[in-house]
Amino acid sequence: MQKHFQRVAHRGGARLAPENTLAAFRNALTLSIDAIELDVQMSNDGHAIVFHDATLERLTDGTGNILDRDFAYLRSLDAAAHFSGGWPQKQQIPTLREVLGLAKARVRVYIEIKASEREGVYGQYPGIVDAVVKEVRAAHMQSQVLVMSFDWSVLTPVDALEPLIETGMIVGKTAWEPREQGVAWLVEQAKARHVQWINLEHTLFDERLLAVLHEQGLKLGLWTVNNREDLQRFARAGVDSLTSDRPDLFAELTE
Repeated sequence: MQKHFQRVAHRGGARLAPENTLAAFRNALTLSIDAIELDVQMSNDGHAIVFHDATLERLTDGTGNILDRDFAYLRSLDAAAHFSGGWPQKQQIPTLREVLGLAKARVRVYIEIKASEREGVYGQYPGIVDAVVKEVRAAHMQSQVLVMSFDWSVLTPVDALEPLIETGMIVGKTAWEPREQGVAWLVEQAKARHVQWINLEHTLFDERLLAVLHEQGLKLGLWTVNNREDLQRFARAGVDSLTSDRPDLFAELTE
């Protein structure tokens, strides 16, 4: 088994605690993990917040699109409002700064830069790359984070602003169809953006892909793997990171 793969708590462990909240990240820090993963978006008045969805209804007691909401409104909401089984305390939507402060000198942080979205139309939050790099620098965590995105266009600016920050392309079925675009194409895209990581939807994994990426000096992470058998299988295959909503399962893996 790959002894040195990074064990990553997806949104802090979304099946164990309200996702992307300080409660989830604190819980993750009690488990056998190497990193927490989080999503960054922007309030309409320019604050970098940790939240996954473009709209508020699924996760909070608020309504509307992140694009339309200011920081004060977002901070007034309960991000644990709809957690399965309930949650005993209200959880605010955290800022990126708060989560970095919690993780500093303890675990790595996988930061996913989210696209804005309204009615199926995707965009880019103004200033989001600058905001993320600024917060990472302020925390002196350039060597402790990995910045990733489905929007690969944000990765080159991150590298240009701060070469010490590792970057990674998030790759799903809609971005890369192996039957139509070969592994060479994926490597070409990665090299053009100077990324170090490919973060792949786990159903697209095959061992030949892993071998080619490693030959090209790239690391491969898989998401989101939520059962022990798959975690065990991928760890033994030699991937570089595994991201899970059930980070408690990492302790059950055997060599």
